[in-house]
Amino acid sequence: MTSSDGTSYDVVDPATEQVVTTVPLAGVPETDAAVARARRAFDTWRHVAPADRGRLLRRFAEVVDAHVEELARLEVRNSGHTIGNARWEAGNVRDVLTYYSAAPERLFGRQIPVAGGVDITFHEPLGVVGVIVPWNFPMPIAGWAFAPALAAGNTVVLKPAELTPLTAIRLGELALEAGLPEDVFTVLPGKGSVVGRRLVEHPDVRKIVFTGSTEVGKGVMAGCAAQVKRVTLELGGKSANVVFADADLEKAAASAPSAVFDNAGQDCCARSRILVQRSAYDRFMELLEPAVTGFRVEDPSLDTAQMGPLISRAQWDRVASYVPDGAPVAFRGTAPDGPGFWFPPTVLAPVDPRDRAVTEEIFGPVVAVVPFEDEDDAVRIANQGEYGLSGSIWTRDLGRALRVSRGIEAGNLSVNSNSSVRYSTPFGGFKQSGLGRELGPDALHSFTDEKNVFLATEG
Repeated sequence: MTSSDGTSYDVVDPATEQVVTTVPLAGVPETDAAVARARRAFDTWRHVAPADRGRLLRRFAEVVDAHVEELARLEVRNSGHTIGNARWEAGNVRDVLTYYSAAPERLFGRQIPVAGGVDITFHEPLGVVGVIVPWNFPMPIAGWAFAPALAAGNTVVLKPAELTPLTAIRLGELALEAGLPEDVFTVLPGKGSVVGRRLVEHPDVRKIVFTGSTEVGKGVMAGCAAQVKRVTLELGGKSANVVFADADLEKAAASAPSAVFDNAGQDCCARSRILVQRSAYDRFMELLEPAVTGFRVEDPSLDTAQMGPLISRAQWDRVASYVPDGAPVAFRGTAPDGPGFWFPPTVLAPVDPRDRAVTEEIFGPVVAVVPFEDEDDAVRIANQGEYGLSGSIWTRDLGRALRVSRGIEAGNLSVNSNSSVRYSTPFGGFKQSGLGRELGPDALHSFTDEKNVFLATEG
């Protein structure tokens, strides 16, 4: 692709600060042209037999599988992800494609009993779907949208983040290699303020899937409202990791660092608040310190790396603002010196509950530890703030686990675990963490309109 106005972006390796490549950025003319092509392709793609559509998606998954290592190595340079994480991310695209390749033949309508005839429903594809992807997980978040959208019979125009377009571009190439028809799946690098905005405003784009900040998501939602355009939003988070005194404290403390420092904390589901029952607080902190100081922050291409750098200098500055001189740093890990946007894993305690490090999404490897008294106090603290995306509860008491899970206002909770995402289960947020659900068996429904047809059988 060439840009109509000659604009481009230098993709920088976050671990070295060296330019990896330069990518031309699309403008409004290229966006309009891509949407027009996708609209024409929709007229054909929607009529591809469900079994054939499924076979093409399975072939896409097979081609991705053959390129997992290539995609992973590219993501290490593109995003600074550890090679272990990047391999999982590429594999997740493969697995999500495989999962939804079975969906076209299972997109069932219903027969509803009525008087005087037969009533049936159909799930009709929407048309062109615009997908706007963030820089923190470029591959999996893209796949969570384009796989079910394509399975439902839609065409997709995907805009990757300016910082991290390379793996998305490669996935677009692999889709063609797998045999997907031209213009069914288009990857269009560009600025959010240009390409993203145009996708939101374009009348032929029938749905937007946006993952990013709550502030930008509100603007996307407002733009979609002007056309009554469907929208799915996965936005910010400030998830709580709630540890009760009866929990397996050793396991909870050992797993807490990866729950917040994975991907250098650049994760909407990061457990960036650890809430610990006061009677277990001192023991938990004793166990947490070696887990944090031993967390391996190093060259992300090494198999031993547990954490890489932040994505950019601007993000480093943002994270550093939450740990000013005099901040209550209980302990911190280490990070490499020299080039790269490195930030050491940092634990803040004791922290004033009103401190911005406790209330705001940091999006970096900084966690605040806060004590609580009992179940009600834990739920109250966990529910403070505007977010409700994910979280964890550590306890041996099954009744407590269920009570607290029902009490915490979040879309994805794990008990004695820090997992947030499985492609076979729904994912999304409460409150200002988002709108709608991705993944799981029902994801296709959000990419369709339900049509009702009545056939008279009397008279």
